[in-house]
Amino acid sequence: MTMNLRPGSTVLFTGDSITDCGRRGSEAGLGSGYPLIIAGEWGLRHPDRPVTWLNTGIGGHKVRDLEARWQTDVLDARPDVVSILVGVNDMGWHTIDPDGHVIHVEDFAAGYDRLLAPLAEAGTELVLIEPFLLPVSGSVEAGAALVEEKVRKEWRADLDPKIQAVRELARAYGAHLVAADGMFAALSATAAPEHWAADGVHPTPAGHAALAEAWLRLVA
Repeated sequence: MTMNLRPGSTVLFTGDSITDCGRRGSEAGLGSGYPLIIAGEWGLRHPDRPVTWLNTGIGGHKVRDLEARWQTDVLDARPDVVSILVGVNDMGWHTIDPDGHVIHVEDFAAGYDRLLAPLAEAGTELVLIEPFLLPVSGSVEAGAALVEEKVRKEWRADLDPKIQAVRELARAYGAHLVAADGMFAALSATAAPEHWAADGVHPTPAGHAALAEAWLRLVA
């Protein structure tokens, strides 16, 4: 299943820091990550099919944060295509905090569903990008704390059901799915995981290029 980007379409990317990628300080408002690469590649390949590209990603955001700003930052723009990458902040160091707060997969899926429902009703084309976690070697720094392998395995156990929830929502809504977690697992067999995401979460330039290429393969 592919999507057809008609001339004059508006494509909106949203999510967390992986999508944000400094967009508010960038000239085109797209940041320096995969949304910028997608827009640039599209403009190069299809100068006769102009598309408006928007980015409303905000670093650190979870599904519930997207819900709080969904009307203003997404629905009011009336985009033709909405591409969502969210979920890594709904697990790990964000969900298991000193207060013991955990975002359960049922709450994650229900909140994500509430994001998609009004878009589907409006006939918006949907692209869902799986959250992902790469198995970088040794300890990595997350905020001020060093995260050991044991903790990273706990994150993976927490994230896997949420990745599955995104896949199920993609099927339920007939959305296009970028299977990013599986993609990065396969790429990590060709080059070290750190080549794609130095901390296992935030893509390197090569990682952003891989996301952009996978996204563009969805377009007819």
